[in-house]
Amino acid sequence: MHRSAPYLPFRRFVSCVLLLLCVFAGDLRAQLANPYDYPVLSHLAHQRLRDSLKKSWSVPAAFKDKETQKKFREFWEGRTEFVVNAIENKDFIEEQELHAFIDGIVSQICAANKDLIPQKPVLLIDRSASVNAYSVGGHLIAVNLGLITFARSREEIALVIAHELSHDILDHAGRSMRERAEWLTSDEYKKSLNEVLDSRYERFTRLKKVLEGYTFSRTRHNRYHEGEADSLAVVLLKKGKIAFDPACFLRLDSSDMQYQRPLAQPVKAYFTALGLPFEDSWARKATKGLSARNFNFNKGKENADSLKTHPDCKDRYTRTLPWSTVSGPLTPVPASVQAKASKIILWNLFDNQSLTACLYRLLQERDSGNNDAWYTFMMHNVFFGLFYSDNELNRFNVVKIRPKEDVAPSYFELQTMLEQMPRESLEQYYRHFGAQAFWQELPADARGLKPLYATLLQKEGTPKEREAAARTFKMAHPKSMYCEFAEHFSK
Repeated sequence: MHRSAPYLPFRRFVSCVLLLLCVFAGDLRAQLANPYDYPVLSHLAHQRLRDSLKKSWSVPAAFKDKETQKKFREFWEGRTEFVVNAIENKDFIEEQELHAFIDGIVSQICAANKDLIPQKPVLLIDRSASVNAYSVGGHLIAVNLGLITFARSREEIALVIAHELSHDILDHAGRSMRERAEWLTSDEYKKSLNEVLDSRYERFTRLKKVLEGYTFSRTRHNRYHEGEADSLAVVLLKKGKIAFDPACFLRLDSSDMQYQRPLAQPVKAYFTALGLPFEDSWARKATKGLSARNFNFNKGKENADSLKTHPDCKDRYTRTLPWSTVSGPLTPVPASVQAKASKIILWNLFDNQSLTACLYRLLQERDSGNNDAWYTFMMHNVFFGLFYSDNELNRFNVVKIRPKEDVAPSYFELQTMLEQMPRESLEQYYRHFGAQAFWQELPADARGLKPLYATLLQKEGTPKEREAAARTFKMAHPKSMYCEFAEHFSK
């Protein structure tokens, strides 16, 4: 006992060090919870690109006819304006890990196809939840976050990127603008319109036929372009030594069904498990008469084939099946990349006031076992948004009602619940999440939203007080992703 006594102070010192390391590690984990920082949003990250587009995208002299050239210029400048406005509206994000992953695929394809792609295109990451990528021409392509969360493999994403690169190589965007300019200034089009204007009866019906004929022709033409892009995409992938799996086309056939996928549990179960009250009447639409009859949620879920600009996915699969180069397991998308993309989508849905869609995705994350503090924090944000909007007499607009035929029964149930919950229950849900222990795991900027929310909810609060609270948050956390929300209330 006499020999161990001198070591007691040292043991206490070691214990304190270990305790501090644990605290530091906990803070570090909390700091990693935010999926991105504010400066990576496009209005800041892509300023140079925005400023250079109008110079680099100068209108070529495509037509000798002045009228046709003028119409072509309108389309060309409209494309430039579309991209510039999207950058200004923060539609794109330059998050390092996400961009590096997608850019790695683009670089691999471009490096192996220098004869077809002498200039590597500009890559933008779009925050849209839509499972898509797109080429606007002019050596610029964009990949949506929705595609990243949907894809099961790197090869699936590579196929979609190769398809969009093919559109750029084949100048489909430029050809489309030229064809539209030619048609809208053609004698045939003018004659058709004049016949409509000169007729005394059925003007609307005649005009509809003109537009339907143009739309049908454009759809067939677009499908031809899509077939060209599919064929060239396979070539690009083969040269780039990236496996081509035609089954990806079958997967894309279900890419727009995010909100048609049912939840694993009844909606009620998710909230009662958190100790929250739930009245069955909230999720039951009060209807009378014929509208109360049973509705078939499976009816009308597919677009008519004649309305799709892409060829049918099954046809694309059958046509390209002989070209498959799959010889082993495909490369999974890194879990950290998909998780980050999912979180950015969730925040974007909340900030854009699509609260039912945001909450439904959060419940789907719970079904997948993702229960970290950030997802619970986002549930708190959703109920804040609902409660705040209810105070502003704007709840219906943030619930964003979707038709029955477009969603799963569980989505419609959740939507009905958020539409019909009493105001007092919305406040109860908001207060409940605000009092939970998970806040301790969040970084300072997330916790800093609490006083901002409190100010926004003050019944006697003035616009100046809201603006001051938002400005205080931005000054305290200038690089926080949550500055995007604060900006709605500050000049």
